[in-house]
Parts: sequence; C-alpha cells; structure tokens
Amino acid sequence: MSSFKIATVIPCLNEKEHILNCLESLRSQTFDNSKHLIWVLDGGSTDGTIEIIENYIQSLEQNLSPRIELHNNEKKFVPHARNYALKELPDSVELIVEMIAHCTVPDDHYEKRQEAWDRCKSISEKGGKKLAALGVRVLPAEGNMTVQETWIESCLSSLFGGGSGQFASFSKEERTKVPAFVTHDRSAVQAVDGWSERFETSQDSDLSMRLLSSNFELMRTPSTHVHMRKRNNLANWWKMSVRYGFWRTKILMQYPSRTSLREFLPLFGILITIFLAIWFKSFASIPLFAYSLVLMFVGVKSVFYSKKISSIIGTPLCMIILHTGFSLGLIQGLIKKGKVANDR
Repeated sequence: MSSFKIATVIPCLNEKEHILNCLESLRSQTFDNSKHLIWVLDGGSTDGTIEIIENYIQSLEQNLSPRIELHNNEKKFVPHARNYALKELPDSVELIVEMIAHCTVPDDHYEKRQEAWDRCKSISEKGGKKLAALGVRVLPAEGNMTVQETWIESCLSSLFGGGSGQFASFSKEERTKVPAFVTHDRSAVQAVDGWSERFETSQDSDLSMRLLSSNFELMRTPSTHVHMRKRNNLANWWKMSVRYGFWRTKILMQYPSRTSLREFLPLFGILITIFLAIWFKSFASIPLFAYSLVLMFVGVKSVFYSKKISSIIGTPLCMIILHTGFSLGLIQGLIKKGKVANDR
C-alpha cells in the first residue's frame, strides 16, 4: 500500500525551457523521498515538454527519488489539474503542495515546509481552528535573467508594483488571506469542493475565501521560499497584467470584501486625468506630474535593486505597463464574459 503523505501537483503547458530545472530541484530534497509523490499534469503541450518529462522519468532510479508521474490534464487549465489530483491521488496523501513548472526550490524546501506546517498547525489548533493552507515566500528566479526580466522583477519588488498578494514580502509567520505556493490540507479542500473551475486565474483567491468562510485557518511562513520565473519580455508582461486585472474583477464581483483601494488607484488616476483634461484643463497636468515623480523614484531605486543602469528607464516602463494593463483588465472583467488570452 502507498505510504505517500505529501504530493506536489504541477499543472504544465509548453514549459520545455523550465520543467527540467523544476523537477531537478524537487528531486534534490533533504525530505524523505518515500513520503513524497510528484504529479505533473500536462494540458496538451506541443513544444516537446511531454517527451522531456517522459525521458526524465525513465532516467531516474525511482527508489532514490520521489516518485514522479506524468498525467494528462484533458481540460487544460490549472483548477482542472488540481481537482483531478484532489480526486485521484492515493488515499494516503494528506497534504497537497501547489507548484508550477517555471519555478525551483532550495534543497531543504520540503523539510522546512513540513516543519512550518507542524508549527502553524499547532498554533491553529490552540486557537480552535484547523489549518487548511500554508503559503511561502516568492523570490526571483535563480540564474541569468534577460534585461527585461530584471526590469519586471524590479517592478514587482516595488511598493507600487508587488502589492500584498502572491509577490508580497513578509518576515514572520502569520495569518493571511492570500497565501502563495500553498501546502493545502487535502481534507479541508475536499470539504469546500476543491478549486472552482470558473476561474482560469485567481482560482487560489477563490479557494482561500471559501476556506476562510468555512472557518479554516490560512497562514504563511518566511522560513522557506520558491524561486519563480515571471515573464521574460514586455509583451508577455502586458498580457499578464491584463489577465490579472480581468480575473481580479471576477473575484471581486463574487467577493466584494476582497476589494482593495490600492488596486484601483491607477484606474482612478486615469479617470481623474481625463476628467480634468475635459473640464479643468489647467489642472490636468497635476496627476501626471505626481505620477512622473513616483516613476522617477521607482526608477532610481530599482538601479540599486537590479544593479543595472537600464532599470532607471525599464522599471518605470514596466510599472506603466502593469498599471495600464491591470486597469484595462479590470474594465474588461466588467463587460466581458469570455476568456482572455494565455500569456505564456
């Protein structure tokens, strides 16, 4: 009988550039391999990803590695992959770890995850609640990055770019509404009927809200992290910004309590500028001047973060793309029922 206690679930689509690095980092863990099962759920890759995974699995000595299996995700998207795993994983699996193909983890990642889970579970139980989810920090990708990737990372590291969600910086174990790269208690997720397949993005936010409303505890820990490769060019950065805005609106329409004024500031700024340009032309330059000062501050600060002089222009450009694309996505989410394009 299987004795796996923890399973890592990796939805995957056309990730030939990254999947091997991801799997290698998961294989090289100090954690007990006999307790760890890895499922890659491919959504129909056409770039050779499937063949790369199959060859990698065949090359492994499975008794020396976590068990790795490749499965077909017929419905293609992330929530479908996770729901398939939730239903079909061996009964012995108690914890499910969210992972993506374009990230890597340090060698002690799962050991630290388990230690943090045990600590936070004890804290939750003392408070009369059950721990359902534990997130970790998200750090930039390891290794070489393109110049544009460096700009994007600098943008996300900024107070005006990263926000309090997936890319938030935090330094203590704490309760949260937005854990990232989560370890989920399988029984808790089953109790709220898994991931909603309405959402192609933001399905994690939806799940977190349903867990909270069912009186489960969500926490996050700085004791370990994942290295995530974001977008590698400005075109994909634009598409991601629009997509995040689009699905953010869908989340807020269902959960108004998740509304954050901060997310709407760029949209308000655009609308105020348009209003002033029409009715009070002499004042129209004021919000533009204020925004320019913010961009200048971000650009100068990002040079010290990225160690690249080009960031003084590139990072503000990424900020403009993020704010404009996200705001456009917010509006599209109000008027469109369809899907926005995949940005990978």
